[in-house]
Amino acid sequence: MVAHTKFAPQIKIPATYMRGGTSKGVFFRLEDLPPEAQEPGAARDNLLLRVIGSPDPYAKHTDGMGGATSSTSKTVILSRSDKADHDVDYLFGQVAIDKPFIDWSGNCGNLTAAVGSFAISNGLVDASQIPENGICTVRIWQANIEKTIVARVPITDGEVQETGDFELDGVTFPAAEVQVEFMDPAADDGEGAGAMFPTGNVVDTFNVPGLGDLEATFINAGIPTIFVNAEAIGYNGTELQGAINEDPQALQMFESLRAHGAVKMGLIDDVAEAANRQHTPKIAFVAPPQDYMASSGKQIHATDIDVLVRAMSMGKLHHAMMGTAAVAIAAAAAVPGTLVNLAAGAGDRTSVRFGHPSGTLQVGAEAKQVNGEWTVTKAIMSRSARVLMEGWVRVPGDCF
Repeated sequence: MVAHTKFAPQIKIPATYMRGGTSKGVFFRLEDLPPEAQEPGAARDNLLLRVIGSPDPYAKHTDGMGGATSSTSKTVILSRSDKADHDVDYLFGQVAIDKPFIDWSGNCGNLTAAVGSFAISNGLVDASQIPENGICTVRIWQANIEKTIVARVPITDGEVQETGDFELDGVTFPAAEVQVEFMDPAADDGEGAGAMFPTGNVVDTFNVPGLGDLEATFINAGIPTIFVNAEAIGYNGTELQGAINEDPQALQMFESLRAHGAVKMGLIDDVAEAANRQHTPKIAFVAPPQDYMASSGKQIHATDIDVLVRAMSMGKLHHAMMGTAAVAIAAAAAVPGTLVNLAAGAGDRTSVRFGHPSGTLQVGAEAKQVNGEWTVTKAIMSRSARVLMEGWVRVPGDCF
């Protein structure tokens, strides 16, 4: 007779599965989490890892809510904000797929588009602020990077309007447009110097073993990002995911580049530390416009875009573009002399349309010089968001 072993039963936690921009993730209200997971720490991380299904040596997330890509291995915790002039606090966790690790060092710009919608629908925004019909302005405190983001969410008959005809390359179906404004997106080093450009320069040269000296633009806007020229690393800027993600040597090269760039940016002291900081910084490569076929089969013409950009996320080429990296692109394009600005044809610009693997995206930024230092006051883009499923997630009661 087989001995009966008693295991802890599953518990259920209120949750919403949402798409925001070209990402999707599991959204929670802070108050709905088990008490042990309402504070940062091991219990919270272990719970969210189990929700997503990480670490998964099979890289499938079969036993969790994750989608086994950087765009779909995400968690969000929201609560009413106690900060003046803010409605909701937004905390983002990027969950590693193959290791027991959650990176809390940055934001997800795509999921930001879903934060306002969730907050309105889940009682985190005062009813007096929600019009019967029109636009509800939700002021978000992004807790990871301590920045303000404003989401403008369409409302119909007092409810969030999710359906619409706004099309976003990288997303299969149209939906309602949500405008997202990233206020003062540049990093603040606390000393007012070199905040957006951590080295104080719009272009630097740095050495990467195996690649030699490379030109790069290091920028802290939206998310810390390293821009290099595609040609300098052997690419043309029209690559799709397979060209890089199926090439182990390329992935290793990009990670080395990212690690050495992170040291140059002052984010880490030694390249070995980069392994525990997968979400930031991002590494991206740029090139002047040229024709290419997007991953959907859509033909993109050089005349459709100002610049080509490809970006790595969590060690792989992103299928479209991270929202935070799009902020970095907008900011860099607005500052004369950066590699992004030069690839886009140089000069002054307040918006840029860039080509990514799934298509194109237009982003805008307002840049100015203050005491000789460049800063960006606002970056704007349009996204869409939609609830995919709501109810409860279930996890073993002893997993955290």
